[in-house]
Amino acid sequence: MTTSPDQKRPAGEHDVKGLAFRDEGEAEQEAPPPPATAERRITWQKLTLLPAFLVAVLLATWLWFQQADLDPISENALSNGQVSKALWQHVQLTVISTFFVLIIAIPLGVLLTRKAFRKATPVAMAFANMGQATPAIGLLALLVIWLGTGTKAALIGITIYAVLPVLSNTIAGLKANDPTLLEAARGIGMSSLGVLSRVEMPLAVPLILAGVRTALVLNVGTATLATFGGGGGLGVLITTGITNQRMPVLMLGSILTVALALLVDWLASLAELLLRPRGLEVGT
Repeated sequence: MTTSPDQKRPAGEHDVKGLAFRDEGEAEQEAPPPPATAERRITWQKLTLLPAFLVAVLLATWLWFQQADLDPISENALSNGQVSKALWQHVQLTVISTFFVLIIAIPLGVLLTRKAFRKATPVAMAFANMGQATPAIGLLALLVIWLGTGTKAALIGITIYAVLPVLSNTIAGLKANDPTLLEAARGIGMSSLGVLSRVEMPLAVPLILAGVRTALVLNVGTATLATFGGGGGLGVLITTGITNQRMPVLMLGSILTVALALLVDWLASLAELLLRPRGLEVGT
């Protein structure tokens, strides 16, 4: 009884030689696709879907106001550029408070991950948690009692309320770095500052940017309470609509606040993708 060459071959050898006889075109079809490049991470859907939705919502709101029958109180609350003034004040409160959050939380997070200051981390995190655990309106009321009404008290309150996500993400991002990478960087002669700026911070960037994105959205929402301390913003329209029972004014203030929060979150998500170091793109 004769046996074929394939039957005499061990199983492993048969498999290897079987692979060798595959058609080149078939092998090319089964090859894994190349990793996505930086340009492919931002899709057209991500660039256009949310802005198109916001434009549609704002356009529908404008058309509704064009045919709405407003009484004198509502017209007075929305006339003389008061809507654009409130929107600009809200943007200013958000941008300025976020700037102060960044210059406070990121350097403090870096400092608390250094060996000499690690013991102070629980104390700093406790204060940051207290700032966010305190109701925003109560914190603003205390600051108004201390500093008086105006933009200053509102900015300090918004900043305190948004420090926690950036601080905690900075600490978490720096602590998550692989110790072997840091030892390798020191082994090739890098200074402590060089390791921090060229190894630790780039690796922690994704988590830090996620914290900044969270803080931005928090600031947009918290800035509506600035009106109770005389800080202005879109909260003026909301409180006017509530106190005077004027639904159009309340709706306009609420819609603009939500639209601004969504727009800020969208811009922050784009920045999160663009600012991420190129070496961290694959596998994300």
